[in-house]
Amino acid sequence: MNFVDELRWRGMIHDMTPGTEEQLNKEMTSGYVGIDPTADSLHIGHLVSVMILNHFQRCGHRPIVILGGATGMIGDPSGKSQERNLLTEETLRHNQQAIQKQLKKFLDFDSTEKNRALLLNNYDWLSKFSFLDFIRDIGKHLTVNYMMAKDSVKKRIAGEGDGMSFTEFSYQLAQGYDFFHLHEHFQCKLQMGGSDQWGNITTGIELIRRKTGQEAFALTCPLITKADGGKFGKTESGNVWLDPEKTSPYAFYQFWLNCSDEDSKKYIRIFSLLSKAKIETLEKEHDNAPHLRILQKKLAKELTIRTHSLEDYEAAVNASEILFGKGTAQQLSKLSEKMFFSVFEGVPQIKIEKTLLEKPIAVEDFLAEMTEIFPSKSEVRRMLKDNAISVNKSKIDDTYTFSHESLINQKYILIQKGKKNYYIVIVV
Repeated sequence: MNFVDELRWRGMIHDMTPGTEEQLNKEMTSGYVGIDPTADSLHIGHLVSVMILNHFQRCGHRPIVILGGATGMIGDPSGKSQERNLLTEETLRHNQQAIQKQLKKFLDFDSTEKNRALLLNNYDWLSKFSFLDFIRDIGKHLTVNYMMAKDSVKKRIAGEGDGMSFTEFSYQLAQGYDFFHLHEHFQCKLQMGGSDQWGNITTGIELIRRKTGQEAFALTCPLITKADGGKFGKTESGNVWLDPEKTSPYAFYQFWLNCSDEDSKKYIRIFSLLSKAKIETLEKEHDNAPHLRILQKKLAKELTIRTHSLEDYEAAVNASEILFGKGTAQQLSKLSEKMFFSVFEGVPQIKIEKTLLEKPIAVEDFLAEMTEIFPSKSEVRRMLKDNAISVNKSKIDDTYTFSHESLINQKYILIQKGKKNYYIVIVV
């Protein structure tokens, strides 16, 4: 496959230096993306760059990931108005190990082929510099005028935020040296990243040119935004992470499933590995029956399986059917405790002692007095008459009694009042 053509039809090219396509068509090329390990997980905002590397490797080139153990201590000023908190080396090392496990689901690091992916840490070379060596051997090649002309610098100096420290001002020099180091030691000729990285990337190209007289190349992808103007990958609860402890597989699956039609047409090209012909077919099917959410379901399935597992995907689908469909007590019992509480996140919880269920309890007493889910027994009777109360997804009537038999996995009872109001009773 032709890498540039592949990215072009997927809408993943924002800018490219002259000669980039010719270089990639000429020979297997090493190219890199940098990720600052400021957390112990990637979030889906990182996936754009990771998918670029995935396509790069599938097209026969060698992807390199630089985890910025050194630059992560500084903080990239691009697109930010505040200086980042500095992390300790111990924290950064932990974050790198966690991120590496996630990257292995998208890139082949273990192949015997020449284009197997490499994972490097810029702390390993930048930490060896003394301050004097760095400003003498690297700083002298780039003028302050050149560095000041970068958008990320101009915006901060013009008054966005609290100005810029020398630490952050030096960031582009450190990133530029990364490109130079990879060019010298790993024959890396291409750096890729988001469009906000253009200034930092071209600094590296300029450094390589001035120190060696040789060519290097850059390719950036557009920054992804949502159709409604909101920030991609952000939800009310924050970032959508790849770590299941930070964002459950169910919540991860739901994020993609709930994308707008307009966004899903863009996202399926960026985040899936489906061919152009297959995507165009899916788009036609989707347009003919948008209520079936064909694109969203395909995207949610592919990404949940790749990021987590087939089992997590199937559990997420099962959980969705429980929450939005006709689910059964048997389906509820198959959910792990973590998945159960992920599905019903934010649902009011009432705790009772398990001994209270040793004897059958009348439905009115349980719902109105013991748990106070209903304000009165008369309200319970009225809703029972309207067939509007469910226990563990099954409708009940006034003959129902609560006991240990009502417990799902010996731990909780799911009460549904009307169509949308859920309550979880937890026995302790």
